Order: sequence, then structure tokens, then C-alpha cells
Amino acid sequence: MRIYTRSGDKGTTSLVYGRRVAKDDARVEAYGTCDEANSVIGVALSHLLEVDWSEKEYFLQKMYRVQTLLFHVGAELSTPEDREVAWKLKSSHIEELEKQIDEWSADLPPLKNFILPSGHIASSSLHFARTVVRRAERMAVSIDDNERHHLAISYLNRLSDFLFVAARYVNKELKGEEIPLQVDHE
Repeated sequence: MRIYTRSGDKGTTSLVYGRRVAKDDARVEAYGTCDEANSVIGVALSHLLEVDWSEKEYFLQKMYRVQTLLFHVGAELSTPEDREVAWKLKSSHIEELEKQIDEWSADLPPLKNFILPSGHIASSSLHFARTVVRRAERMAVSIDDNERHHLAISYLNRLSDFLFVAARYVNKELKGEEIPLQVDHE
């Protein structure tokens, strides 16, 4: 199978089911940003491969699940409004995130102020992924048929919270320093 098709050389791409749209279409921006977020999560996880801690395999399993679901969110966003979505996001997927957020949060010190993305490189990378997910969420909101994508938008919203807590959890487990935001009064 060839990787290149030359079909996008004039600035268009195909949605699921083949409809062509401009590469700067809101839908393409939304699912492309999901893909970007997924890649940044992959970078974060790569930084954990050589690290040992008792919960690492469990953590990686949860993160791979998120990457899979994020891929499906992108597929949902790339399906035209007049077509059936092959894979449907469910509210239970959002509940999975919430359950994990609660589990990891229970082991974290309460926040007393904002923190800077910092500490272990995997943690900082997860913070980076969080900001990309926030952008994907903003892009998804801009799709004309956002009524249909309300679960995708909710999933992206909760995923950014999940990644924030995951970044803090990694820092705690790997002794990374959380740097509080310093208020500059000058």
C-alpha cells in the first residue's frame, strides 16, 4: 500500500465516506488536532518506557485506552453530518475518565494555587497534550453540526482534566517537582 495518494495536493482532503473538503475546514482542524494531541500523549508515554514504578503498567494501560478513544473521537469528528458514525462515543467513556480522575486525585496533595507545567518530562508532556486537547475541543465546538458532537466535546473537555491529573500523578510517582505559579506584583 502506498502512503501518498496525491489527492490532497490541491488543498482538499477526504472525510469518512469520501466527501472532499478544504484542509482548513473546521472539521479537519478538529480531528487533526485530536491526532496532534494523540501524538503528544505518545511522546509523554515514550518518556516513561525506561522508568520503573509499581503502577507504571496500569498507568500505561489507561493512557493507551485514552489514545484509542481519542482516535475514535477524531473519526467521529471526520464523519459528515449526513452519514452514520461507524463508532459511537458513549457517556460511559466520559465516566471512565471521571473515575480515573477521582482515583488518581485521591492520591494527590490538594492544590493551593495554580501550578506551572514542570517536573518530570513525561509530566510536562502530558500538560502539553492537555493544551492540545483544549484546542481540539475549541475546534470541535466550531463544527456546524456540533449538536451531533456534544459527546465528543464533553469527552475532550473531560480528557483535558484527565491529562492534568495524570501529569500531576506522574510527578508524584516519579518525584517530579510541581512548581507553583508565582504572583508577580511588580
